[in-house]
Amino acid sequence: MKVILTQDVKSQGKKGEIKNVSDGYARNYLFPRGLAVEVNDQVLKELENKERAKKFKEDTEKRHAEELAAKLEGVAVKITATAGADGKLYGSITAKDIAEALLEQHNIEIDRRKIQMDDHIKAYGSYAPEIKLFPGVVGNINVIIAGK
Repeated sequence: MKVILTQDVKSQGKKGEIKNVSDGYARNYLFPRGLAVEVNDQVLKELENKERAKKFKEDTEKRHAEELAAKLEGVAVKITATAGADGKLYGSITAKDIAEALLEQHNIEIDRRKIQMDDHIKAYGSYAPEIKLFPGVVGNINVIIAGK
């Protein structure tokens, strides 16, 4: 009997997969627990529509991320901070500080967790952190740390 799994089933497959299982296993285990439904035209159409909607959503998000990446190219964010005599900052500049400055200066809202930095910024200078907007879509900005 062919069934579509509605949840992940150990040793059978993942949610949404079509599997061929024995009649007894389907009737006595999968169906009563709501783990699967029998394949028919209506169920196949619903599954196809869900997959199409999911792909459309992913394509829309990727297109939005690519537009944002193009908008970020050439953007410079200036952050002022105080430092000691040796040039080391009091404290450090974090991804949160960069996200707030980007919103304040350019009205572009980016989640701080998407800003990729090896370590916090602890000295004056120019830095170029990557912003991971979507899998495979990366934007770059220029961050300038200057004194007050």
